[in-house]
Amino acid sequence: MLVNLVRRCFVPHQNSLLSNLVIPSLGPRKGLLHFPHLAAGSRTFSQLRCGMCRRRPLEVTSFTPYTKSCQKYEKKEEASSLQFIQMRYISSAQLVDSTPKSIQPYLRLMRLDRPIGSWLLFWPCGWAIAGSAAPGCLPDIALLSLFGAGAVIMRGAGCTINDMWDKDIDGKVSRTKDRPLVSGQLTRGDALVFLAGQLGLGLAILLQLNWYSIVLGASSLGLVIVYPLMKRITHWPQLVLGMTFNWGALLGWSAVQGSCDWSACLPLYAAGVCWTIIYDTIYAHQDKAEDLLMGIKSTAIRFGENTKLWLSGFALAMSSSLILSGLNCDQTWPYFLSVGVISAHISHQLYTLDISQANDCARKFVSNHYVGLLLFLGIVFGNYLKNRTTPKVTVEVDTKEKVALFQ
Repeated sequence: MLVNLVRRCFVPHQNSLLSNLVIPSLGPRKGLLHFPHLAAGSRTFSQLRCGMCRRRPLEVTSFTPYTKSCQKYEKKEEASSLQFIQMRYISSAQLVDSTPKSIQPYLRLMRLDRPIGSWLLFWPCGWAIAGSAAPGCLPDIALLSLFGAGAVIMRGAGCTINDMWDKDIDGKVSRTKDRPLVSGQLTRGDALVFLAGQLGLGLAILLQLNWYSIVLGASSLGLVIVYPLMKRITHWPQLVLGMTFNWGALLGWSAVQGSCDWSACLPLYAAGVCWTIIYDTIYAHQDKAEDLLMGIKSTAIRFGENTKLWLSGFALAMSSSLILSGLNCDQTWPYFLSVGVISAHISHQLYTLDISQANDCARKFVSNHYVGLLLFLGIVFGNYLKNRTTPKVTVEVDTKEKVALFQ
């Protein structure tokens, strides 16, 4: 598999398009590679070495799959990655597998077997709903449930749109080659009808909100549609994904208050965008080598070996935006404590990140679920400790009017 082929070894040639290419599991013995877009024997491959053993250069001839590798490293890494995925998604995957065979492709198309994306979409909504609640009050459970259902449905709709755009690309990436549209379990027509149903359910949920929120929510549909195209034209598709995934930070606030308090909402939204760039860049490092071969762009390719430096800057911007949002809505100490814990978590995440290990990138990506949960709890408890002050209204009534009132 190409994903098992392209991961760990580096191409140090500075002028090569693949200067940051990582090749996994090719050992001290000579192997053959398959790179259809590059000439065999070119200087690009002249210094390839195994990422594990760092021994003699590999031999590249003709366009045929490689035949030899460091089997002990390859099997160890594949087993570890598979074990991690099964551990994380065992309950949701089993739930999907227990459904009738006829609907399983549709459930996998909307990624119900991998719920982490729905959580990452929901948390900005939860932050805003909790933050906009009345001082001293807990967030509206009914509204949280409504947005939770909306997150699952709209994340599924986004995945359907993405798979329809990327059917040809997904077939060339080993991590995505088994998706329903690629494997032929569903056709584009099936996906289009299913998408219409998902958008219909999403609209039904949106119509439960006030008109301000309806208009605001509908305006995000353009971002949902164009996001899959961004990886073809810019190295910043993660920025567009952040703008899309964190729209709930605005929508949740307006659903509670009837409008947005921009002094609190915009910093919260900006923090969410920075957060998305962090975790999705880490996620994109799993496929960067194959993306390079197919001309797909991402921040993982843009940042390259400077990924940690770039993401540290976004982490700093995220923490600063969260502090500003908290100050603007008079948050209390539990909120700022949660921001500190989150900052420490992300700092540790970036410090220990190994962008050449797909398994480590997957672990770091999934751990961001706890970032969203920690901030949500900080907002809930911080808002609950706010002073609940009821304004006192004094009405002065003229004595004559008071007498007339009681006659």
